[in-house]
Amino acid sequence: MPELPEVETTRRGITPHLRDRHIASVVLRQRQLRWPVPDEVAGLRDAAVAAVTRRAKFLLVDLPGGQMLMHLGMSGTLRVLPANTPPGKHDHADFLLDSGRILRFNDPRRFGALLWTATPGAHPLLDHLGPEPLGPDFDGALLYRRSRGRKQSIKTFIMDNRTVVGVGNIYAQESLFLAGIHPSRPAGRVSAARYDRLAMAIRDVLTRAIAAGGTTLRDFSSAEGKPGYFSQALAVYGRDGLPCQRCGAVLRLARHGQRSTTYCAVCQT
Repeated sequence: MPELPEVETTRRGITPHLRDRHIASVVLRQRQLRWPVPDEVAGLRDAAVAAVTRRAKFLLVDLPGGQMLMHLGMSGTLRVLPANTPPGKHDHADFLLDSGRILRFNDPRRFGALLWTATPGAHPLLDHLGPEPLGPDFDGALLYRRSRGRKQSIKTFIMDNRTVVGVGNIYAQESLFLAGIHPSRPAGRVSAARYDRLAMAIRDVLTRAIAAGGTTLRDFSSAEGKPGYFSQALAVYGRDGLPCQRCGAVLRLARHGQRSTTYCAVCQT
């Protein structure tokens, strides 16, 4: 599933092709995605793109009269291609650009979305999101305040988009390992000092993942069709049963919120 680094990699890849250009028209082959594609998106004509930004895992495209929200779901990709590129089975939408290229939305599982809001930044799916982990409002003090009295595991706490957005399963495991925190520790029993380390670890892991173009495990590729290479730097995710790269102990496997978690019982306490 594309997470924040993969979505940010996509945003950086498509922005030079969209910003200050016009969407001449839209070819919609499948209207029923996770939610039906609204008429405002399907009917775009000669629409000038003012900006392409990101909020959590949503790509936001500023257009006349509103904003298009794009979500990649579990398997979606956005590619910039020559306009004459034949569509494949799961190529559900093409946004024809005045440059002679297209922005193609592909989604085999159809859990992605193309949505619309007349008020940029305001949509029910955005209303209750927490701060951006790479933004100025995120730090250890915020995590400490929000964790007081919470009995849930620290891993599920930081994966909650109401706490902080974009810390998915892979990046939660890597961040907790870097910070030396056991993923099962109750969120309310983590000290302020350890939350400071965790916030820095989250920033570090996500920054490195974005620089590497995200993490390709199966479905993800960038707007240019390139895989993400952060998978080569993973310290714990998917490595259960192998030796810890830091201490040599065998990495263990647990479950938190129905998701698998790999951790080191020696380095993470």
